[in-house]
Amino acid sequence: MPNRVMYYGKGEVYAYRTYGTPLSSVQQIPESTVNGRENILFGLNCHVAIGGNQFLSSFTEGDNQLVVATDSMKNFIQRHLAKFKGSTIDGFLYYVANQFLKTYPQMETVQITADEIPFLPTNCIEKHTLQASSLVFKKSRNEKSFATIEVAREDNGIKLIDHRSGIKDLQLIKISGNSFVGFVQDQYTTLPEDSNRPLFIYLNINWKYQEPRDVVVENPNGFVLAEQISDIASSVFHVLDTNSIQQLIYQIGLKILERFPQLSEVEFESQNRTWETVVEEIPHSKGKVYTEPRPPYGFQRFVVLREDLEREKSY
Repeated sequence: MPNRVMYYGKGEVYAYRTYGTPLSSVQQIPESTVNGRENILFGLNCHVAIGGNQFLSSFTEGDNQLVVATDSMKNFIQRHLAKFKGSTIDGFLYYVANQFLKTYPQMETVQITADEIPFLPTNCIEKHTLQASSLVFKKSRNEKSFATIEVAREDNGIKLIDHRSGIKDLQLIKISGNSFVGFVQDQYTTLPEDSNRPLFIYLNINWKYQEPRDVVVENPNGFVLAEQISDIASSVFHVLDTNSIQQLIYQIGLKILERFPQLSEVEFESQNRTWETVVEEIPHSKGKVYTEPRPPYGFQRFVVLREDLEREKSY
């Protein structure tokens, strides 16, 4: 059988679970107050892709005898969320991927990704006291966590092929303390050097564990929360005299690996969305006026390895 791309699946499978298992006993770090999740409301948007050589005839001959309808996949994911006893997106994806392979022998691989659908607490007054509501939540348009799991059927059972956790759509603006100077100046250069600019970045960050099986079980050992990664990113951004986005993401990655020895690498996808200056000087104020940047935008992609942290320590 030639090695070909062949899979099918279902996208935008939304599932919401109320009163899920709380996540507790998460490692505390100095940059963050977050140490768990109550999981009163657990929302997911899943994308599942199924592979297997036995599906070839469905492509070449229109033979559907072994085809599991994608609508059935949607129902499978949603109903198994009710059976899931764990407390993380990663754990649920691993659980439901395994259930797919156990239920349908014609399936050989399952790759499933889910974005968190985040909800934020609201306030209420009970017994004349302002406190967080346990019933009313507001849907967040901010950054969200995600996870990707891939499993494959092998002779001796089901193998975990790939696992990544992450946070996406993180947007951070630092209004001063950022420079961009010393870059190549030639006949194509129109960008002026700037020794103190605002820096607005978009960030997607994902990370791998050294022992991924430890964090896809019902009671994960050493699980890292996306909120903690976000807090580290903003903390490093605050203290660093930023010379470039490349330097910034490298330093964020080093700090993440320092705080979490259970991680093996941290990958960044960043975009430069720095505002354009409209008013340079405002009388009797140190402020300025800015507007959105014109397209196109600059981007970076970089992986910080544990070897980088060890090398930095040895300097």
